[in-house]
Amino acid sequence: MSQPTKSRRQRMIADWLRGSRIGSQDEIVARLSSEGVSATQATVSRDLDELGAVRIRRGGDIYYALGEQVDAGLAAARLDQLLADWVDSIAIAGNMLVLKTPPGSANLVANALDVAQIAEIIGTIAGDDTIFVALAHGVNAAGAAERLRARRSGA
Repeated sequence: MSQPTKSRRQRMIADWLRGSRIGSQDEIVARLSSEGVSATQATVSRDLDELGAVRIRRGGDIYYALGEQVDAGLAAARLDQLLADWVDSIAIAGNMLVLKTPPGSANLVANALDVAQIAEIIGTIAGDDTIFVALAHGVNAAGAAERLRARRSGA
């Protein structure tokens, strides 16, 4: 089997996600194999993460979708759930917020923040258990922190 470049493999995966409902990483591995591309489940998992793909549930189906495909309502609901489930604390650091999560969870929450396209958030940087949230110019950090805390508590 050939080894295409990472960008080519990721373009293939993104095209498939845009064109059909793919429910598992194993299905992507099988599709790649049928195209003559060898990839492990771990590689596909990293590709999906880098592409910003998320698993969503609609009409009883669970499948992967690119962040661009997720409508605002679904993105907001997913963010609220992730904030409730995975964010341990939200602190203010100047004009930024610092969110703490359990180890290994920061990227999941940061991606959801990015996909939700909250106007006052211009970007995130995720480590293993810490997320830096950059706020837009002029946004009150205390107010932004309170709004995220309210979403986390379901208020």
